[in-house]
Amino acid sequence: MKRRLTLHFPREAVHQPITYRLAVDFDVAAKILRAQVAPNQLGTMVVELSGDIDELDAAELWLERQGLGINRAPGEIHIDPLRCVDCGICSSVCPSGALQFEPVAQRLHFETARCLVCEQCIPSCPLTAIALVLDPRTADPALPESRSAAAPGSVPRRYPARFGRRPGPSPL
Repeated sequence: MKRRLTLHFPREAVHQPITYRLAVDFDVAAKILRAQVAPNQLGTMVVELSGDIDELDAAELWLERQGLGINRAPGEIHIDPLRCVDCGICSSVCPSGALQFEPVAQRLHFETARCLVCEQCIPSCPLTAIALVLDPRTADPALPESRSAAAPGSVPRRYPARFGRRPGPSPL
């Protein structure tokens, strides 16, 4: 089983070998997805823990006893197809490869199964088309997990005026 956590380190805990202890004491693999930890300062680390459910629960309890603040991944990332223009900027900051830009089709492809909910894509979107949905059951069920590719060089039909030409194949 896998579990994504955001760990908040107080100054006293920054020097502790947390991921080593998780592996040795609990047989839990910790994949570091993002970390901002500096000596004698507060730190934050997003990790994906893998192991048996009992081991994960014991490891999480141990982390709390070490004085670390713990937040579980809060929800899911959703992309609004009416706002997204498939620019691909978000794919450059995605650490898991869940967001991939297909250059030939000029389309963004999103695989929710690979998404780590690290939220790095949200501030990167210039059109605020990406959002964190805290309760996935309340999300719009019409939102596709991935969109099919259009003809290369074509303009998305929902934004012809934004690109200054009519939708369809490129005249070039």
